[in-house]
Order: sequence, then structure tokens, then C-alpha cells
Amino acid sequence: MALILTFLGKGESARTQIAIASAKKFAQQGKQVLIIGNGELGLSSVLNRTLTTEPQEVSPNLQAVQLQTAVLLEKIWDDIKKLEAQYLKTPFLKDVYGQELAVVPGMDGALALNAIRQYEESGKYDVIVFDGTGDTSMLRMFGLPESLSWYVRRFRQVIVGSELGKNIAESPLIQPLISTFFNVNWTADNFAQPTNLVNEFLDRGKNAIADPRHTAAFLVTGTTPNEIAIAKYLWGSAQQVGLTVGGTIVMGEVADSLKDEFNPIPVTSIPNGNQEPDSIIDKLPDFVAQAIAAPRPTEIDLSHKQVKVFLPGFDKKQVKLTQYGPEVTIEAGDQRRNIFLPPPLNGKPVTGAKFNNQYLLISF
Repeated sequence: MALILTFLGKGESARTQIAIASAKKFAQQGKQVLIIGNGELGLSSVLNRTLTTEPQEVSPNLQAVQLQTAVLLEKIWDDIKKLEAQYLKTPFLKDVYGQELAVVPGMDGALALNAIRQYEESGKYDVIVFDGTGDTSMLRMFGLPESLSWYVRRFRQVIVGSELGKNIAESPLIQPLISTFFNVNWTADNFAQPTNLVNEFLDRGKNAIADPRHTAAFLVTGTTPNEIAIAKYLWGSAQQVGLTVGGTIVMGEVADSLKDEFNPIPVTSIPNGNQEPDSIIDKLPDFVAQAIAAPRPTEIDLSHKQVKVFLPGFDKKQVKLTQYGPEVTIEAGDQRRNIFLPPPLNGKPVTGAKFNNQYLLISF
């Protein structure tokens, strides 16, 4: 299992320098490291070399790659056509080629996350450093497994339980028509099979992102009030997608008051501000230890029938809590999270909610 490390905050140059320094630090420890650039070409500029869409060695134990959404889409298109052929007797995507597809908004995040997954599952790397945009759009990318699993789970329930779903499954007139087009009969079990496979796939992604030994983010900020406010907002937003933030790296001198702003996660200072990656390697924190010690985004206490959601950077006026059906929905900032409750709490109404020391405490 590789460690996936990424950075959040305003200032692309500082984030990229920290990402490269972090990758080199792990490589110097003898770990096999891949650093992934996404979006702009800042990684190529700081490394002073042209990166391609295939990993290339840039120093001992360290490889680098630049993601390009169009290339990723072309690579995954064949897998989509194979999946279509599995369920349709007459596939219609076979005459559409990946090289002619246009990229639509939002697709880049999903493809980038899938690329990270593939590199991690290759078993070639101990550490993967992702140099992304460091903003809320990147956080939505990391939240995709949880968001998509909700859509699959809820819409499957709606379709199977609806009159349309029952008529399709039971009607002797519709079944022959369905079998003409599909390779499987349309029954509840057969409908569940592909959705269960999808949910298992998404659950692996959710578990990977929720495990700080597997995936962690660190904040990168300057010392101005605006930079600090953005970092704190991203900190809280990361909790909304289930991503652990292990600490804060400040480009500049750190006052005690600034440490209080990010309590309880530790603050690491790069005193002279914006420096070259090689000169700051020794100043970087112990990423793994800090990530493991950081507060979890969500904790469920069954003995007290309570869910604790860590929401730093937000106050109670910025948070909205609703409950529809078996799940609890939390809105904070511009992020929305659905918390799937375990069986002992499933279906129980919320009896109370309050803020206490940066935690939203939900009682059942």
C-alpha cells in the first residue's frame, strides 16, 4: 500500500516546491517515489525538465509524470467499451474512438483520480506525491468515491423499489424485449450485480482516502490573513470529503498566535519563505507520523449514539445539517457530505446537534 500525499493552499509555486522537496525526502530514505503533476506545468518548470505522460526518472528512486486529461480519456475509453460489450448484445460505442473525444468539465478530476489509483495499484511505488491545484476542485476529486457511491446506492434503491423497476423485472412482455438488447435478464439480482461491483470499487476508494496511512493532505500557506483564511477554509473542506489533514507548512516565520490558528494540528515553518526544494528537505515534517496523529474527519461512537465530525474553519452558522432517510447530510462552505450510518444508528432520527471545540456532535 503506497502513501498518497498532496498539498492544499494558495500559491502554486510554494505548493510545487514543497511537493518536490517531499518527494525527494522520501526518495532519500530509499523509498520508490512517483510525483504526479496535474493541470499547469509548474512541476516541469521547477524540475527544469519536460515531463511526459509516462513516468520518467528524475533522480535516484524518484520518477515524475505529467497528467494530460485527453490522453487519460483515450486510455480509459477501451475499458468503457469492454464494459459496454459485457452488458449489451449490440454495443454502439465500438465506432467511437478515444482520440476524437472532447473533455467536458469535471472529467479531468475523475480521470486524474483514476490515474492515481492505477499507479498505486501497480505496486511500483511506496509513495505517490500528487501536485494538484490545491483548491476545492481538487478536494471534490478526492471526494468522488464517496459522492458517486451515494448516487449508485440511492438510485439503485429508488429504481428497484419503484413500480417501473418491478414491472421491468416481472413483466412477461418486457422481459423478451430486454433480453434482445442485454446479455443478462433484468431481475433484481442481476441489476444488483453490476451496482454491487461498482460500490465495492468505490468503497475501496473511500477506505483508501479515509486511512491517513494511505492518503493525507498538508496545508501550505503564507503568513498574511488572506492566505491563512484560505488555508483554514480548505482544512475544513477537506474534512467534508473525508481527507485527513496532517499539518500546516508555513512559508515564513511562525508566531505563537499562528500556531493557535491551526490547533490541534502542528505547524512547520520554512523561515525564509519561498526556497528551492533541495534547501528545504531537512525542514519538512514527519508526514506519516503527523497524519496518523491528526484528528479523523469523522468518528462514530456507538456507545453514546453519537457521530463526531471535525469541521475546523467553520462555525455553526456556516453548517447545515439535514436527515433524509437512512443518512445524514452535512453542508459546510460549498461542500456537501452524506454520512452513511452503521446499522445501530441507521433509521434513527437526529435528537440533537451542537458545536464543541471544532467538532459537530450529532446525537441519535
